[in-house]
Amino acid sequence: MTATSRTYWLEHAWLGTHVEPGVTVDVAGGRITAVHRETPAPPPGAEILRGLTLPGLANAHSHAFHRALRATVQVGSGTFWTWREVMYSVADRLTPETYHRLARAVYAEMALAGITAVGEFHYVHHAPGGTPYADPNAMGEALIEAAADAGIRITLLDTCYLSAGFGRRPDGHQLRFSDGTAEHWAERCSLLKERDHVRIGAAVHSVRAVPAGQLATVARWAEQRRAPLHVHLSEQTAENDACRQAHGRTPARLLADHGVLGPRTTGVHNTHLTDADIALIGGSGTGTCMCPTTERDLADGIGPAAALQRAGSPLSLGSDSHAVIDLFEEARAMELDERLRTRTRGHWTAGALLRAATADGHAALGWDDAGTLETGARADLTTVVLDSVRTAGPLPRLGAETAVFAATAADVRHTVVAGRHVVRDGAHTLVPDVPGALAKAVEALRA
Repeated sequence: MTATSRTYWLEHAWLGTHVEPGVTVDVAGGRITAVHRETPAPPPGAEILRGLTLPGLANAHSHAFHRALRATVQVGSGTFWTWREVMYSVADRLTPETYHRLARAVYAEMALAGITAVGEFHYVHHAPGGTPYADPNAMGEALIEAAADAGIRITLLDTCYLSAGFGRRPDGHQLRFSDGTAEHWAERCSLLKERDHVRIGAAVHSVRAVPAGQLATVARWAEQRRAPLHVHLSEQTAENDACRQAHGRTPARLLADHGVLGPRTTGVHNTHLTDADIALIGGSGTGTCMCPTTERDLADGIGPAAALQRAGSPLSLGSDSHAVIDLFEEARAMELDERLRTRTRGHWTAGALLRAATADGHAALGWDDAGTLETGARADLTTVVLDSVRTAGPLPRLGAETAVFAATAADVRHTVVAGRHVVRDGAHTLVPDVPGALAKAVEALRA
């Protein structure tokens, strides 16, 4: 995924703390080799990026196949649990081939939205009924190939999913998710190989889906490889209640007792937490991935993101079910949801929200060398227009505020991944017709 040496001239660049005009970035071998400030005119031969350029965005939590549900599950009554049944019906129809086509289109949509790396929380491992494919990682490899085809990096968070609930065997839908035991999950997962655009991480689907006695096996696998470890945590009050009934403690406490929490772990959602849970997560350095557009779409609730960050939990963002794919919307929704919850304003600066969408998101996915416009970092650039109907008006020096509180994914003009132009002037360079590819992939699953 690397490109030859080239130079980019950024009309305006967000450098982590402020916006500067006229910044030149030299790139070689997929990395930034130099950053030159105060270059008011483009150097000869430089590729010109008009607008505001940010580091590439990191989508820290994705279920690619959920994209097929967009606009089909947003109306009517129900809960997370009724939505889940519809989601299972789509999962039942996935094959390695149909999953590749869908994921390729979804990841291309992400690139159009300025996303340069995705954390794919992957648990559809086997054929319907639970029979392994000839290649036991055929589904995961389909996702890895899809990311390469779409021009973005992927952290495949291979997910351990063994039970339908506390003390319950997998039901018919969940058989294709399960490896039987955490040991068998680890054996299969160990066959996956990292590549230039791939990191292999681990995930505990949830405390209801992995028996307590097997949590340590997953945590140990990730620890031995120094790999990222993610977990759906306290997304639903019903799960919290069932965990207390089964184990006499909260999910966060259960995970801590079995060695799951820690600096390389990210809890996804972290919605319904006690004060003790917040202290436990923050004190262990466990990250928090907020997915506001999905959390509100599923009526999950508003998590205590500000309190978690104050306690020491780094924040990242994800589009999760892909009700929309827009990291700017996720960033501003985190602030605006907190305003609704507390009835006060100004919980994060625009810069802090962009950090969650860039550097901290990449770190949560194991790409510690991405998400900044600095020498040595991966050459990932996302350029937002400053002259659309949404972004026109504010001064360029307020670019961070404009990006977070005004822009949408539709305002992304360029996406550069490892020095290569993946989106140029709003068009994907590798997937010519992304809407058409999405429509065909989704229709194949509906049929």
